[in-house]
Amino acid sequence: MRILIAEDDSILADGLSRSLRYEGYAVDVVHDGSSADSALQLQTFDLLILDLGLPRMSGLSVLRKLRQRHTALPVLILTAADSVEQRVEGLDLGADDYMSKPFALSELEARVRALIRRNGGARTSVLHHHRLAFDLNGRVATIDDQPLELSARETSLLEIFLSRSGRMISKNQLVDLLCEWGEEVTTNAIEVYIHRLRKKLEPSGARILTVRGLGYCLEPENKSESADSAATI
Repeated sequence: MRILIAEDDSILADGLSRSLRYEGYAVDVVHDGSSADSALQLQTFDLLILDLGLPRMSGLSVLRKLRQRHTALPVLILTAADSVEQRVEGLDLGADDYMSKPFALSELEARVRALIRRNGGARTSVLHHHRLAFDLNGRVATIDDQPLELSARETSLLEIFLSRSGRMISKNQLVDLLCEWGEEVTTNAIEVYIHRLRKKLEPSGARILTVRGLGYCLEPENKSESADSAATI
């Protein structure tokens, strides 16, 4: 899962990115509104953490342009403690949640998990697929309640497939969702990660299908659901 942080305070941005990377997310950081707007048009993200007091383009303008493009990306806005009007305007423009500075990192991490879970259509913190269970909070997978040993990259792949079960995902989309700027991950590497993950998932009954020319798809538990009717992200 990939997060964009738009925050002009470099110390705060660094702290946020370190914390979220430790939680297993791929994190990119920009320090002004113009860069945030460009990144949102060029890349795929699962969440935007948006400071409203950005230089070059305000956070509210970034949010307004994002929603004008009819993008449903979850947005968590960061505001000064006394900026009630900005918080109201941000929510009215389509922000999904807000936090006032200063805030506790543990609370921000919980809100990030909740927004990503909600955007993926999950109503609980644990996703189930056949005999496989995945705890979104702890990012731990189990098969019949037995822990499944996965690398960080395999864990991120599994989370992506489970949150998009039945939908086609291309190799290039997987690269975008998994990797931060500057990371050198090829589509061949994605094939290797998926091969390893498939082997580990075999006992659970969960299957990652390859659809030639389109990409990959986690086979729905109800096999009557055709991959042809799945929406490509």
